[in-house]
Amino acid sequence: MKEVNTLNTDHADEVMIKKRRKGIYILPNLFTLAALFGGFYSIVMAINGRFDLAAAGVFCAMVLDSLDGRVARMTNTQSAFGEQMDSLSDMVSFGAAPALIAYVWALKDLGRWGWIAAFVYCACAALRLARFNVNTAVVDKRYFQGLPSPAAAALVAGFIWVVTDFGSVGGQWTWAMFVVALYAGLTMVTNVPFYSFKDIQMKRSVPFVVIVLIAIGIAVINIHPPIVMFSLFVMYGVSGYVIYFWRKTKGIPTSVISTSTDEPEERGLHK
Repeated sequence: MKEVNTLNTDHADEVMIKKRRKGIYILPNLFTLAALFGGFYSIVMAINGRFDLAAAGVFCAMVLDSLDGRVARMTNTQSAFGEQMDSLSDMVSFGAAPALIAYVWALKDLGRWGWIAAFVYCACAALRLARFNVNTAVVDKRYFQGLPSPAAAALVAGFIWVVTDFGSVGGQWTWAMFVVALYAGLTMVTNVPFYSFKDIQMKRSVPFVVIVLIAIGIAVINIHPPIVMFSLFVMYGVSGYVIYFWRKTKGIPTSVISTSTDEPEERGLHK
């Protein structure tokens, strides 16, 4: 009887050891770390005065950020750790980095108003990411509640990229940068619906013409990447308001919240 109890104890200890040794999935978190590096690289390049490379770093972080979640789902390696890591990476790459780049590039010339605009953008990015994590289960998956932080970062970084590409310096565009930073920041924390493209199924077959259109799109972007990319994100940054006012005129509910939450203090965010 003692021998049986000893075997059971040993088996339980072995199970506990296996549970403790549970590690972290490498592949999706590798993409997340790469996106984090893109944001960090952008800040370093801005400090060194290479604003073209700083803007490119933000766009690279966007591409990598769009891949980590898809890789996790495709390889069935989703985890709570990965979700938290992704949020922290987004805060650096799409919150702190664009705010600091904009400040070093142009906003510092405005003195107090400059750092206020940079802080408002950074704070709104943090609030938007926190609200996204809280409302994941109740938001209509077809839409984002407010401008997503990567798109907001693309507006700020894209504006800097375009102006720098034409040979201008940030000091000539201080108030324009002020407006862009505030617009991108405040739009992140609105309840305006922005199409998420999440209902597009990549695994489904598509007509041949779709592939041709994608090839044409890639060719158009390569004509002049700064202008084309920035123009696309400007249109996306305005599209939410177009959807909002269209729904208002048609009498369609503008909220993207599909169900109510259990927390009374959160309900004010969903109107």
